[in-house]
Amino acid sequence: MPRTAKPKKEKTKKSSKVKVSKTKKEKEPVQPEINIGLVGHVDHGKTTLVSALSGKWTDTHSEEMKRGITIRLGYADSVFRKCSKCNDPECYNVSKKCNKCKSETNPLLKVSFVDAPGHESLMATMLSGATIIDYALLLIAANEECPQPQTREHLMALEISGIKNIIIVQNKIDIVSDEQVLKNYNEIKEFIKGTSYENSPIIPISAQHQTNIDLLIKTMLDYFKVPERDASKNPMFFVARSFDINSPGSDPLKIRGGVLGGSLKQGKLSVGEEIEIKPGRKIDKGGKVLWEPMTTKITGLMTGGCDVKEILPGGSVGIMTLLDPAIVKSDSLSGSVVGLKGKLPNVWYSLKLETHLLKRVVGLKQDISVEKIKLNEILMLNVNSAATVGFVNEIKKGLVNCALKIPVCAEVNSRVSISRRVGTRWRLIGHGIIKE
Repeated sequence: MPRTAKPKKEKTKKSSKVKVSKTKKEKEPVQPEINIGLVGHVDHGKTTLVSALSGKWTDTHSEEMKRGITIRLGYADSVFRKCSKCNDPECYNVSKKCNKCKSETNPLLKVSFVDAPGHESLMATMLSGATIIDYALLLIAANEECPQPQTREHLMALEISGIKNIIIVQNKIDIVSDEQVLKNYNEIKEFIKGTSYENSPIIPISAQHQTNIDLLIKTMLDYFKVPERDASKNPMFFVARSFDINSPGSDPLKIRGGVLGGSLKQGKLSVGEEIEIKPGRKIDKGGKVLWEPMTTKITGLMTGGCDVKEILPGGSVGIMTLLDPAIVKSDSLSGSVVGLKGKLPNVWYSLKLETHLLKRVVGLKQDISVEKIKLNEILMLNVNSAATVGFVNEIKKGLVNCALKIPVCAEVNSRVSISRRVGTRWRLIGHGIIKE
């Protein structure tokens, strides 16, 4: 079996931000420059691959450890490196020493990995994660028939989210015969035929034994270029996690404020700046439930495992604040948007959507057509890093109006993923565009 099949490679825009090191004195990068999502069917090896690429096991929640699946979004940073003395794929790794000649390696690019859950009941979490990634690795296990239901659903979710470039990772080649690997490869080629990802690279690996990880790193460097970012725009930070970092029984005088985790989509943020968080905190005002924007101060920024004074777009980031830790615990602010005071988009309590529906419901083994959205129907909507439920209260001139259970902060013309309840699960049926 060849190390890789080389499809016609999709052209990508090169960025001057990627600096290939030529000397051992090259400075280590601090902030990751791109977010790479890992998606695919449950138990196809996403978390194991993140561990092979970063040395970090992202399933740290107690329920995740017990069930052996990813429930929340997991994060890990890594630096792709290359040995200056070797010239074959084996010279690419994430270690400071070359695996082949043991010479020092040079840093090329720092990235953040976002490990999304594959279980069908956690599709909303996967869709929220898709909005903060630049590129994706789609994992497909060689020991199972392709496509599995969530493999199909995740591929469609990537298309709907506007992810342009993906690499398909054919995992678990160590536990099947060469004939099965080739059969599975042909199934993958047939599966992606006619999609936006028809010419995507397919890299066979064993994440468990770290086979072909070097080749996968080289392919990511070739195929995933740093997007052009505009740091002059008003900053918009999508919150994917929020949490309290204080241990139980901490000294009240040493309590630290709540932390917001996520990704900066545009602009820049600095320590000491006053920020606004929308939609904010849920309040009861005159018998009516509203969300009140919150303001706080940035007391620290952490990215790539380092404290920094300023962040730019790219990579996962932790924002330390003065917020009461009780407000942020258990991801209570996930889905919020952070920016400078008075510069954030509107908060929407209802959304008017121009809808674009799929022909078939994805995520099911059986073939079911997508019916038109109906009045009084309940839909799951994902916009930015937020997930909410919308009640369809009006359909007029091709636009669907949904009253939201939880409001969202988003710009006009933002893309919204639409899921419908089919049986006992939410199933992806298309996307919408926010209209005024």
